[in-house]
Amino acid sequence: MGIPDKKKFRSDCMVVGFALFSMFFGAGNVVFPPYLGFGAGSQWASGFLFYFIADIGLALFALFTLLKVGGSENITGRLGKVASAILMSAIILCIGPMVAIPRTAATTFEMSVAPLFSGVSPVIFSVAFFIVVLLLSVKQSAVVDIVGKFLTPALLIGLLVLIIKGTISPLGSILSPHVPTEYVVVNGIKSGYQTMDVLAALAFGIIILSSASEKGYTDAKSSSKMIGVAAVIAGVLLLIVYFGLTYLGATSASLFDLVISRADLVIGIVERLLGRAGLVIFAIVVALACMTTAVALVSSAASFFEKLSGGKLRYSVIVIIICVFSAVISNLGLDRIVAIASPILDIVYPPTLVLIAMAWFGDRVDNSVYRWAVVGAFITSVLSTLSLYGVAVPFIGKLPLASLGLSWILPAVVFGIIAFAVSKLRKKPQKA
Repeated sequence: MGIPDKKKFRSDCMVVGFALFSMFFGAGNVVFPPYLGFGAGSQWASGFLFYFIADIGLALFALFTLLKVGGSENITGRLGKVASAILMSAIILCIGPMVAIPRTAATTFEMSVAPLFSGVSPVIFSVAFFIVVLLLSVKQSAVVDIVGKFLTPALLIGLLVLIIKGTISPLGSILSPHVPTEYVVVNGIKSGYQTMDVLAALAFGIIILSSASEKGYTDAKSSSKMIGVAAVIAGVLLLIVYFGLTYLGATSASLFDLVISRADLVIGIVERLLGRAGLVIFAIVVALACMTTAVALVSSAASFFEKLSGGKLRYSVIVIIICVFSAVISNLGLDRIVAIASPILDIVYPPTLVLIAMAWFGDRVDNSVYRWAVVGAFITSVLSTLSLYGVAVPFIGKLPLASLGLSWILPAVVFGIIAFAVSKLRKKPQKA
């Protein structure tokens, strides 16, 4: 089927675009931009630019890559069936029941419930939170419409109220950076890197492609056009929100102690701008951001594991299992979840980025090049992670871009080039 009439096309683009915005604007995204602006001070715009590139820039790049190749399995599939299943399972578990989904509940409790209601049991809250997530996720085909039509407008209104008030009546003067100027860009990149949105893009693509098909975009051209326009809409909305939140952080530099936590900084900004009523608005914003992300992640993870099992595990059953498991993990608390996840993400992220970047080469390079480039990134990321936890690996810190957490790039390129040269030599015809 081709592209439907223009009115339906515009409506579908808006719904899917709003849904993508909500999916990417999750638990971590609420707190990173203000804290970045707080530290960057007068250099906040530079920090924001690199944060946006490292976060949504790479995430949208991953989404467009997924559209180009036709699905996440065509990105990871270059590694071979077993290795692909292992890597994709690790990605889904990280952005699913092991880390990201429990983090949404923990963040909602610590930033929306605890500041307003004392004595609420985190266990009871986690059960209530995931009952709602379960109800919103259990009907797979409705997820994007629920998120795009109902939850996103409410989320955007809450954020825009906060940003507009902070722009009209700034909290204070923008001071010199709290950190050396050369670290502003570094902090922007690292903050974007920590959101996990690139990993999430591979999972979100599963339900976005499914939604496009449900809406009648059954051929690759019409589906890509609709999702491409929707992705641009999501990118513009995220640009506005991140820009505003980073600015709010920059205007608060003179008001808070340098050791303030990310969560306390945001709560302090909201309370000073809008008072107690503002905390209520913020509580709703955070709850919506976390809820929309949780719904998207539960649906994506369930779809993946249903497909991985060959349909032996039903989607609805997997949704229930994920919600129950995530409710238990969420009670560890936000800080412990982040601490446990950190080394895992440091290892999983680089190979995934390599595969996404190399997917644009398609069949022009041998699968061995994909595999060895991933091996180079994987080995380096393991060694870099070990060095962060006290294991002596002297050369890791001397690799290019190591200060940005990107020491894996050069080994990935070198391993890939060597594999490419070897593949060419093997294919070279022998002389008679």
